[in-house]
Amino acid sequence: MKIKIAFIHYHLKTGGVTTVLEQQIEAVRDKCEVLVLSGEPPDIPPFPADSVYIPGLGYGSQSQKIYNPEEVADNIIKAILTKWNNGCDVLHVHNPMLAKNINFLKILKALQKRGIKLFLQIHDFAEDGRPLYYFSEEYVSDCHYGVINSRDYNILLKAGLKKQGLHKIFNTIKPFNFDKKKSCIKNYVLYPIRAIRRKNIGEAILLSLFFQNNETLVTTLPPNSISDINSYVGWKNFVTENNLNVEFEAGLKNDFSELVFSAKFIITTSITEGFGFSFLEPWTAKKILWGRKLPLICHDFEKNGIALDHLYNRLLVPIEWIGKDRFYEAWKTCVLKNCSLFNFKINEEEIQKSFIKITGNKNIDFGLLNEPFQKQIISHVLSDKNEAKKLIKLNPHLALPFLNSLLNNKELIQNNMNAVLNHYNKTTYRKNLLEIYSKIINNPVHQGLDKNILLSAFINLEQFSLLKWNDYVE
Repeated sequence: MKIKIAFIHYHLKTGGVTTVLEQQIEAVRDKCEVLVLSGEPPDIPPFPADSVYIPGLGYGSQSQKIYNPEEVADNIIKAILTKWNNGCDVLHVHNPMLAKNINFLKILKALQKRGIKLFLQIHDFAEDGRPLYYFSEEYVSDCHYGVINSRDYNILLKAGLKKQGLHKIFNTIKPFNFDKKKSCIKNYVLYPIRAIRRKNIGEAILLSLFFQNNETLVTTLPPNSISDINSYVGWKNFVTENNLNVEFEAGLKNDFSELVFSAKFIITTSITEGFGFSFLEPWTAKKILWGRKLPLICHDFEKNGIALDHLYNRLLVPIEWIGKDRFYEAWKTCVLKNCSLFNFKINEEEIQKSFIKITGNKNIDFGLLNEPFQKQIISHVLSDKNEAKKLIKLNPHLALPFLNSLLNNKELIQNNMNAVLNHYNKTTYRKNLLEIYSKIINNPVHQGLDKNILLSAFINLEQFSLLKWNDYVE
């Protein structure tokens, strides 16, 4: 008999979590019966499973009607019972830790009281730099949780969850299709992202100053949110004013696969990721990936044989180029503001100690700076060729010999492509998902989360970036 799985997500817009949801449906549909419940109808029908629109499940806004959580829970149960007389075996909920719908936890707790077995899969934490989406109430207890990387797994264990009630659910990769005609390599380097602030566009622009053959830096998509759009427009203007070799929004007018296949290589400069698709996907297109490594995210990939030692953990710049005191004031103000928003206590001594650490040897990681400081650094490099040499001294990976040897490393590409295809394929994904569902059905858990421990894990001052934690200010 097939397992009955109902999925919940706020919306079914293309991209992001919806893509993961579609991959899960595709992976388990031969072994499970599936229903999707969402606060918005599918973006582009037909959706690959039966879906039911449930008012009150979507993102909240001031203009929207406020729905009673108990009524929303009733409507969810009605939809499930319409599909299956005996209800579902598991209700798989995506991204329940973000208060984009202020009633979401109340809805889940109401469902739990009615005997529904919950599986809460976390993609993003409000504690990770999103104070405006933080739930003041307690998270759902006595249900199973799932995470998409080992960093989050270890954090949640420390915060009170048990191993039998917490599951790693690493995403699957859709490899690039090589059946197309062979692409012609063009003189550009691709950063294939939607240009939100956390993708650290300024660092990609700084890297472009060190490309070896005057390649154009190409990004694919513009952002959606107001804060990200303002930052993005600022970077577009900066590039125009300084006549830099950068092209934005190439994904709006070109086939994405063609952009990837024609690129000389791919870069990433993101300062934070949930799963980290960008560290895996390029290899399946037989492309070198270069740029910033996120050690806590990449640890999982490296354990599976994906070699990422050629990426850098930080990009050091002299603190004097932006003014140490000016940066300290902006950084400290941002720390205190965010701690206040989370109602998280922090002492002055801890702030001072962390600042001394992040500005050791009179340098600072470029990824900790916000846009105005980043622009100052780039302007400094543009104004004097000797300053570029200083950066190479601090960051040897920026030098041309390093890049040349990297781009000619065919063994690295083959090794990483094989490792990605072996460990992040649909078969492995299906097996893991089905095992998790079986555990949820057969093993009830009693566990809860300590929110203060969760906060202290994410408010790490030695990695506290203004780009991530501060509102956009130019």
